[in-house]
Amino acid sequence: MIWVLLAVFSAILLGIYDLLKKYSLRDNAVIPILFISTLTNAIIFFPIILYGTFGNHSVHSVFNFGHLSFTDHLLFFSKAIIVGSSWTFAYFAVKHLPLTIVSPIRSSGPLWTISGALILFNEHLNGLQWIGIILTILFYYLFSFSGIKEGISFRTNKWVLYMTLATIIGSASSLFDKYLILHYNRLVIQGWYYIYMAPLMFIFMLIAWFPHRDKFTSFKWRYTIPFIGICLTLGDFLYFWSLSYPGALIAIVSTIRRSSVIVSFSLGAYLFKEKNIKLKAIILAGILIGIGIILLGGGK
Repeated sequence: MIWVLLAVFSAILLGIYDLLKKYSLRDNAVIPILFISTLTNAIIFFPIILYGTFGNHSVHSVFNFGHLSFTDHLLFFSKAIIVGSSWTFAYFAVKHLPLTIVSPIRSSGPLWTISGALILFNEHLNGLQWIGIILTILFYYLFSFSGIKEGISFRTNKWVLYMTLATIIGSASSLFDKYLILHYNRLVIQGWYYIYMAPLMFIFMLIAWFPHRDKFTSFKWRYTIPFIGICLTLGDFLYFWSLSYPGALIAIVSTIRRSSVIVSFSLGAYLFKEKNIKLKAIILAGILIGIGIILLGGGK
């Protein structure tokens, strides 16, 4: 199904996004990078928002945004706050933890998303899809044991807590996406929450980082920083496109999207020389099998 393939390509871009983020954050200031990547997203979508808002489009055009009320903008602003909170926790965690620890924590997201989707949206999965999701989540969970071998306690490490919070908030954002996509054009959602996030992150940078920048790691420009935003913009575009298809299930899309761990683990292990690669490769094979079963179930 097309919406499944879109989710797969979104996952690949998300994995590359994680690698760009990790490289950019090494020995670098977190908050300015967060602001620049967010600003990049907003710059990309600003002309699209202008074109959709003021252009003359047919009713069925993807650029027909319609009239947006104050309540509509309040929802997009709320989305920006939710995503901004998740990204802030995630960026700090990515800086201080190996990618091969960050990814499995984040990958527990489908568990939260699936629970919420079943309760809030009354989604129904077939037997094969349930087997695939359970198998995938099981192998995601097994990743946590590799942290013990690297001296990272999942109970006491602050950055692990940050990544866990980022994951839970991100799952809430996924459920919110399912609601928004039922009522709004996907380009409207993505564009406006990007545009609202840019000033939010700018204010956050002025308050939390700029006055105290001498106490933090200094900021160093790297060419990869704007590509964080570009890669995420493309990945989110495919993600919202996938959700907009009739019959698309947020539980399935979210689980496939989290398979970005395969990209970040494979390339991250090679580029950043991380540990316990053989064990993690075996677990990755289990994830691939789980994702394959989900795709098989979705094709029925």
